[in-house]
Amino acid sequence: MNLFLIGYRCTGKTTVGKRLAARLSWDFVDADAEAAADIGMPIAELVARKGWSSFRRAEKAVIDRICRKNEQVIATGGGVVLDAENVRKMRSAGRVVWLKASPETIRRRMMADAASPDQRPPLTNRDLDAEIRETLAQRYDLYASAADAAVETDRDGIEAVTADIVRHVNIS
Repeated sequence: MNLFLIGYRCTGKTTVGKRLAARLSWDFVDADAEAAADIGMPIAELVARKGWSSFRRAEKAVIDRICRKNEQVIATGGGVVLDAENVRKMRSAGRVVWLKASPETIRRRMMADAASPDQRPPLTNRDLDAEIRETLAQRYDLYASAADAAVETDRDGIEAVTADIVRHVNIS
């Protein structure tokens, strides 16, 4: 079994995922980092050169590879749910937890993360606030239908969110 963390950018998938993996004594996998390593360049550079569809193909290959192993906590990219086959594979290979945060929290975290420009290229031509709100609204049903559980990450610290996830998916 694996544990997949889904959700929008900066909802805590990587930070919580590392802590959760340590608690479970499982491997931690950052799907975006795996995709960037596979393509040999930062995600932002790939998107600028070849577009989002190229990244989505790399992401799909990573999800396929990850799903062949067990006892992993996987921080997925925010758009992994855009591909129904990714969702099907994740659900068949483990449990899926949606990490949720408010648009204000997401924006604050993005602005504080120095890695955001390389890891999080713009999804639209809109300003950041509009992009966050619109993309969250567009993906809401996809996240909800993919998830076995949802956990809010706005107010609670890493330990509390980790404990919530363990409780929701009934693993220890």
